[in-house]
Amino acid sequence: MVAAARDNLLMRAVSVSELLEDTPEHLRDRIVQANNTRFAVFWLGETPIAPQPGNSRFERRLEGYLNDHLGPGKTAHLNIHADERRGPREREAEPEAPASWRAVPRDERPRNLRKIMKKPEDLSLSIRMPDGRWLNVATSYRPPPGGLLPLLVQLGLTGLAATVIIGLAVRRVTRPLKDLAVAAEKFGRGEEQEPLRPSGPGEVQALTSAFNEMQGRLTRFVQDRTRMLAAISHDLRTPITSLRLRAEFIEDEENREKMIETLEEMAAMTEATLRFARDEADAEQAQKADLGAILEALADDQQDMGRDCSVDIQERIILSCRPLALKRALRNLVENAIRYGESVSITAAQGSGEVAIRISDNGPGIPEERMNDVFEPFVRLEESRNEDTGGIGLGLAISRSIIHAHGGTITLKNLPDRGLEAEVTLPVGR
Repeated sequence: MVAAARDNLLMRAVSVSELLEDTPEHLRDRIVQANNTRFAVFWLGETPIAPQPGNSRFERRLEGYLNDHLGPGKTAHLNIHADERRGPREREAEPEAPASWRAVPRDERPRNLRKIMKKPEDLSLSIRMPDGRWLNVATSYRPPPGGLLPLLVQLGLTGLAATVIIGLAVRRVTRPLKDLAVAAEKFGRGEEQEPLRPSGPGEVQALTSAFNEMQGRLTRFVQDRTRMLAAISHDLRTPITSLRLRAEFIEDEENREKMIETLEEMAAMTEATLRFARDEADAEQAQKADLGAILEALADDQQDMGRDCSVDIQERIILSCRPLALKRALRNLVENAIRYGESVSITAAQGSGEVAIRISDNGPGIPEERMNDVFEPFVRLEESRNEDTGGIGLGLAISRSIIHAHGGTITLKNLPDRGLEAEVTLPVGR
């Protein structure tokens, strides 16, 4: 550190001497004063602070280096006052200390020289300018004995204070963003939550306000559409019932039976739609649930009815969800698998931040070109229009809606040998 400070002062002295040559006379004193620091003082005078060249080998080497960098007409004298820069033989050859700033006449000393040089001198430098005057540099850049520890403590405290300030500033920015990320994740899973309080920088507050507004608009939109769907389904029950009664008076038995069958199908679809709308309007609160318990309960229900349904879960999985809604979605998938296959197997495994549920059967599968069609409302691949085999056509649509409301995905794929596998991926939640 001392060597770096010394080299920096020497090169600055060379630069100042070159600048003074190209500077008008009335500006030179101002340039010299502008280079003063707490460790060094520069001034122009008739008396050199280092009148003679240095005696030590180290001083002569530095003087040679400076003279090589100085322009024509300039010479440099240099004295090092720190004894550790001299060897034992050099200290014996020069018992007296080299000249210092005190040898300079008082009328030539700058005002701040005494204040800076209260500490021990380290280096004195005089550069003879082409006009005959001397550019003097007196330095005291070496810390006093025991002074390094306070400097290190000061640097440590400064670094600690800067770390605390930066940490608080980063926290002020990142904390609202973290809250916003958690709220977006919960909203993506269909959980209801209070609007966030805008905090942090202005840009983050604007982002939070925009998120609150978006959440309110989407919630109102879904609620309005759900209420409209429920109202339409409810209002359709009256005319369907009226038509059902009128159909009883049709004398043609064949037409009467077909008309009654169609009306019953319409009534079943209306009731299914109304039941779905009511379930959505109930706004079940999200909570922690044991996924294994939900799947085992579904399998037990099917086994009680004499159906082949098994569950294989290797670990306990706790999921943040709406249990009743999720159970309904999975039940639809299980019943759909049982309807077309003789046996159903259910597995669940937890990965990084998500859980994968697989429901497999040994049925005929689904044509690849119709994989996405089965999720559309009232679409049935079974062409007999028999509810016992084909259903209403809302089961998979309702399951997908519920799973998407939980922030998950559902995909279907045909197994290599025979059967269909439905894979449901759900976020575990925080």
